[in-house]
Amino acid sequence: MEENFEHPVYDKNTIEFVTVANEFCILLESSSKISKMDFINRSQKLLPLLYLKSSLLPKVENEFEGEIEKFVGEGDWEYIRTAVLEKMGANDEYLEVFDDGMRDSDEPIVASISENFADIYQDLKDFLTSYRIASVEIMNDALWDLNNNFHQYWGQSIVNSLRAIHYLLAHPEKLEDDLNEHGPSSLDRLDMSQSIFSQRQQQWGNQEE
Repeated sequence: MEENFEHPVYDKNTIEFVTVANEFCILLESSSKISKMDFINRSQKLLPLLYLKSSLLPKVENEFEGEIEKFVGEGDWEYIRTAVLEKMGANDEYLEVFDDGMRDSDEPIVASISENFADIYQDLKDFLTSYRIASVEIMNDALWDLNNNFHQYWGQSIVNSLRAIHYLLAHPEKLEDDLNEHGPSSLDRLDMSQSIFSQRQQQWGNQEE
């Protein structure tokens, strides 16, 4: 069937978002292969670009009832969280200032870059998978879902993570070396046989820049 290339899923802003989202996913999937400083520097550059491209996505209405298919499972989320946690080490946690719970708590709320990144990754990878293997109708609903989740959830996670990363780069004395950076990794203990990485590796997973 002939594609409608004037559809918003083929809009210039959508294509540019796909490029940046893919770069961010590749960074997280390959984080174990680069240094901590390289990971932080690249995150600093990709996060604002990802936020910008997300904010420019065209608005669409969903065409199907019910939720669209999701591809990133709990194991994939945990893999990314663990990989980023091991890379960030003692610098993974930061104090949150934009949390509704702060209004009812006298204690500071601690947030995690690794959990933020895993949440962002989950939505990005779900969208990218739908975008690459699906019909225009499913791509449309994946775009609709992505827009909603950006405004309600992970858009704030991008901003919060960037604030924490900016602080680390502005205060390099706060950066702590990870003693186990080149030692055994807890990633090796995760069962990824049913993960999206194993299922999609031949098509689009684990790409190198």
